[in-house]
Amino acid sequence: MKFKDFDFTEEMLQGLNAMSFEEPTPVQEQAIPIIQKGNDVIAVAQTGTGKTAAFLLPILNKIQRSGGGKLNTLILAPTRELAMQIDQQMEGFSYFTGTSSIAIYGGGTGSSFEAERLALTQGADLIVATPGRLLSHLNLKYVKINQLEHFILDEADRMMDMGFSDDIQKISEYLPKKRQNIMFSATMPPKIRNLAKAIMNEPEEVNIAISITAEGITQLAYNTHDNQKIPLLQHLLKDKQDLSSIIIFTSRKSNVKDIVRDLKKLKMDAAGISSDLSQDEREEVLRMFRNKRLRILVGTDIISRGIDIDSIDMVINYDVPNDPEDYVHRVGRTARAKSTGTALTFIDGRGQQDFQKIEELIKMEVEKLPNPEHIGEGPTYKPGSSRGRNSHSRGNNNASSGRKTFNKKKTFDKEKSKSGETNTNTDATKTEVKKKFYPKRPPTQTGHLQKD
Repeated sequence: MKFKDFDFTEEMLQGLNAMSFEEPTPVQEQAIPIIQKGNDVIAVAQTGTGKTAAFLLPILNKIQRSGGGKLNTLILAPTRELAMQIDQQMEGFSYFTGTSSIAIYGGGTGSSFEAERLALTQGADLIVATPGRLLSHLNLKYVKINQLEHFILDEADRMMDMGFSDDIQKISEYLPKKRQNIMFSATMPPKIRNLAKAIMNEPEEVNIAISITAEGITQLAYNTHDNQKIPLLQHLLKDKQDLSSIIIFTSRKSNVKDIVRDLKKLKMDAAGISSDLSQDEREEVLRMFRNKRLRILVGTDIISRGIDIDSIDMVINYDVPNDPEDYVHRVGRTARAKSTGTALTFIDGRGQQDFQKIEELIKMEVEKLPNPEHIGEGPTYKPGSSRGRNSHSRGNNNASSGRKTFNKKKTFDKEKSKSGETNTNTDATKTEVKKKFYPKRPPTQTGHLQKD
């Protein structure tokens, strides 16, 4: 099947061609016809399946055919990073159509709030917003939303996890009763079903395989004590210049600064991103990483779902995430768009039971590699046992020196390990990602975005 088979306008097809979009992914092939018919839809699909284009393309096509000029579509996203990502993709798809959009999220200045107010009152065709920021505008009673036709929730499960359920219900009460509702979620727990019943009308369902990791990801793990993690990072990353783009995830915001500080002491090019940074600071760090001016990005799960950066050579889980789904989203940052990549996890005593749950979820046992000799043995992997969970707080750092060569394409201290490398490119030229209401940038060769 080709995109031309969806009966998109010529301008839409021009944009898709300019962005090197050729064939639809499974979620696009299934969801787009339902959305075109005007039916409500619930789609269960992970990051990396092409879900964003699955709802943007048919909606933009509808807007262009109707002529636009009014607030037609509202998209809610859990984080400002995801809101910006969706808006950036929308700019590329709609470059030849004249459709207008804006991303609305917190953390900006008074001038940015005014730009948002202008878009909401003068009728941007499409709004991408975080729930809290949008409610701030709605409560001021000036938002012209009476002609809205489409209400879209992206990553609905994450919004529920972040406590936005009441906000979503409040926002839906402001909207016209007659509208098309579209929900995308990586998982479908009971709370999502309940939300769907409350705001949707007999939705059709699209289910793409969930809670599994991409085939191109080589997944490996090390059993480590806390004090062995930084030496292990040094061993894995130092002088390995073929690994040019690395993300290190940690579950605790307090760890971000500590990891960055320790890596910089080792003369490694690293920076952190967390909710402690201002919006401008966060955007600058991400621009540097996207443009390959920063080698190592350290962050919490805030960047595991809503960041559009391809060509990631390696993802490292500094600790085991408590939620198995977060693991899926973390490692999904690599091996995107049918490429390959590597995901390593450091399992300390506290994380063994959580890692066992992850293996159950992804239906595979992740290979545990031995620590390099100079780092010493880590805790024995015995999930569920008291010894495995917290047998030691310190590792043995007195082992004899015998560092093995880390070779991305052949071994990770073990010749049997599989390899991974990425070869996709990303649009690294954008210098202004927020508050541009009507100006647009030309579409670029961004076929990799089809997998977001």
